[in-house]
Amino acid sequence: MSFVKCCFEAGEGHDFLDSFIQKCTDPGCCCGCCSALRPRYKRLVDNIFPASPQDGLVKSNMEKLTFYSLSSPEKLDRIGEYLFQKAARDIYRRRHGFVIIAMEAMDQLLLACHSQTLNLFVESFLKMVQKLLESTDPQLQILATQSFVRFANIEEDTPSYHRRYDFFVSKFSAMCHSNHNDQAVRDNIRLAGIQGLQGVIRKTVSDDLVENIWEAQHMDKIVPSLLYNMQTAEKYETVTCMETDARDGLEDDPPRLAEACLRELVGRASFGHIRSVLRPVLTHFDRHELWVPNDFAVHTFKIIMFSIQAQYSYSAVEALMQHLDAGTCGDPAARTRVRAARAAVLSNIVAIAAGDSVGPSVLEIINNLLTNLRTSVARDSEKESDERLYQEALINALGEFADHLPDYQKIDIMMFIVSKIPTTRGKPARADVMLQSILLKSLLKVGTTYKTSELSKAFPAAFLEALLRLSAAAGDSPPPVLLQRILHTLLDRRGNAHLLAEPTVEYEALGLSVGKCSRPDLIFISKHGYAIFNSLYEGLQLESNNLENISAIYTTLALLFVELASDETVCDMLQLVLSIQQSALSNPVLSVWQQCSLHVVCASLAALVCHVMMLPALQHYITQIVDARREEAPHLLPPLKQYDQLPPSKMPSKLPYLMIDQMALSECLSSCGVEGSRLSSGARYGPAVHRHSWVEAGAAQGRDSLADISAGPTTDLDSANSSPGVQRRIQYDDLDEEYRQFIEKYNHNHRPTAHDFGTYHSGQSESVSLEALVSAARGPSEAERKDAERRRATLNNTFRTAPFTSLLRLTQPKYEIKDKLEEIFNSLSEEPLLAPTANSPAAKCQNAPYNKYFPELFLY
Repeated sequence: MSFVKCCFEAGEGHDFLDSFIQKCTDPGCCCGCCSALRPRYKRLVDNIFPASPQDGLVKSNMEKLTFYSLSSPEKLDRIGEYLFQKAARDIYRRRHGFVIIAMEAMDQLLLACHSQTLNLFVESFLKMVQKLLESTDPQLQILATQSFVRFANIEEDTPSYHRRYDFFVSKFSAMCHSNHNDQAVRDNIRLAGIQGLQGVIRKTVSDDLVENIWEAQHMDKIVPSLLYNMQTAEKYETVTCMETDARDGLEDDPPRLAEACLRELVGRASFGHIRSVLRPVLTHFDRHELWVPNDFAVHTFKIIMFSIQAQYSYSAVEALMQHLDAGTCGDPAARTRVRAARAAVLSNIVAIAAGDSVGPSVLEIINNLLTNLRTSVARDSEKESDERLYQEALINALGEFADHLPDYQKIDIMMFIVSKIPTTRGKPARADVMLQSILLKSLLKVGTTYKTSELSKAFPAAFLEALLRLSAAAGDSPPPVLLQRILHTLLDRRGNAHLLAEPTVEYEALGLSVGKCSRPDLIFISKHGYAIFNSLYEGLQLESNNLENISAIYTTLALLFVELASDETVCDMLQLVLSIQQSALSNPVLSVWQQCSLHVVCASLAALVCHVMMLPALQHYITQIVDARREEAPHLLPPLKQYDQLPPSKMPSKLPYLMIDQMALSECLSSCGVEGSRLSSGARYGPAVHRHSWVEAGAAQGRDSLADISAGPTTDLDSANSSPGVQRRIQYDDLDEEYRQFIEKYNHNHRPTAHDFGTYHSGQSESVSLEALVSAARGPSEAERKDAERRRATLNNTFRTAPFTSLLRLTQPKYEIKDKLEEIFNSLSEEPLLAPTANSPAAKCQNAPYNKYFPELFLY
């Protein structure tokens, strides 16, 4: 009866044959009486199973099954389905030994099949792997994972459009979070989960037709699972991608294997998929509060930066910068610490991206950092908090990024930062002061990474102009010391800045490194030297100066003297020293200790010039002054001190014999073979000195030009004064318009014409009214001063921008040399009857106030 019930139990007649064959496929059904009716592939599958599972797979029968599968590839899908049915039944009956044999048979068939016919077998294979993963036995889960990894390593030629890996991603991620009581079992399950995720990544990333593994639903499971295992490591040791090959044999624990999997995932990500990986990383750190302390965060982001494709590295930096101010729970202090930790992570990874960032990405990163700094300053100005840590971390990130860029990009970054510094008039707001300070610190941080080769490259015209404009701002906004430190960093090419931190006259013991000034540096200082020296000079005249400010300006000047010492610049340096000394005696806003400090600076700079130039006569003279001051006025020698009061006899104005003398300097230079005539021109620096020239600093740079000749009080271009009886006629042209208006305004004379202006008219009596004297004493009004400033600017602009032919036509002499010589020779025969008296026309013409400074003239 059992035989009839088993073999012939069916519903309808047309289902009888199918039911009969299906029932007889089970060897235990009919005791083998119907085995002859079963298909061959089923008999071959049944024969691979031994009587006892301990005996293992029957290898001879497995070879027969493999040969049959290769001979009849169309039967692969049926073989796979049959193996799956047998394994499912054994799992249900808890006969795990037979399950392992079925899985082993599946693996061998998978490896033996050709790639063209693999799709016929894969569906059954994946169903069997899924069935094993659904079991609660860790051994079966690990076995299924190993089989899936072997499948993932097989390259398929034909794509599959219908496979889904949702279950495998979810299951492998759950295995990564295993909390089994047994430590060894837990580690094995986690290792299997990580290996399974690695297999899914390899199988799906390279094929665009299968499921998109970069979708958020998958990345939100894969990335946190890897990070969860990585954070359990005892210590974090970050290596580059090149060093990971030597560590492949060490990936026997979950943290290291998870790290390798994360590297592979990030390395396979394209530009559009980078953020799909970074977003769950940032979310994981936020949810599990892993930013503070930030050791693991630094380790993770370094792994990402080392693994990411080089051209996409700035995307990771950009994503982290955008996440700096992301909201976190907790009190404001905790949020600030989290921001500071994120910024510290950024400073650790931004240098890795700097080497591969080019073009707009560089300035984009810098602009984002500066934007975050401005936002931080705005928060800090509203309420005192722990924002300083956050700001310092951002500044460090800026410096680290710039440190790995080429020098030309560092200059561009510094110019970009300077353009972001706010300039204020009057009393600045607290937020502006803080922002100026923060941006100057950023500029200083970038400047420390720059190696100056030539001053013209370190100080482009726009950059130098911006720095001088900032230094010209009165008061403590921006901080003067920060500006000077920036100059120290860019000027110090030989490592002398720390030796020149404080004024001194004992330079022999310092061991300064001195070199010859190059020709490009001489050209640079000839163009910009007056503007630089005058800015530093005015910085010493501020009433708000303290010892730190004065010492910082001294260091800047000392570095300039060391870097630019030459026969062409020594007169300019000594003239600056004389100007500072004169201001210390005549500036009424300076306190007593500030005056003494300026005299200390003068003595130190003069001694430095002697030291770097090797001028024996000048060094002997300065040594005498230093020795005399050491005996009578030690407060006029280093170090800098802030005196509360001094006795009247010790005031600098009462000790003129201890001052540096201009004539003595000229004689010392002349005895050393250096042209020192320029020292006789008097003070050159200060707000009252105006230089209008077609090149900056004009004739003040020591060039023998027409403006220098005409500026002397007794020098005359023509020889009228040396020829008796010849009345001097002063040359007139369009440049005398300003002086003509001055004469008309204050002396009420008739407006002279272009023909007779500057010529003395004998017999004409000039009278000055009381009203004119009062008006002259009061000085010009505000409107007149503005009008004069406008005219000066127009004149200056004309000589800067006008064509050469126009300037030549404007400045050419009004007479021919031949005619002038004939006039002079004809006058020699005339003998004057009387010598010119004080009131004579000739004397008046000689003493006329025509010593106005004109721009440089072209000589043709």
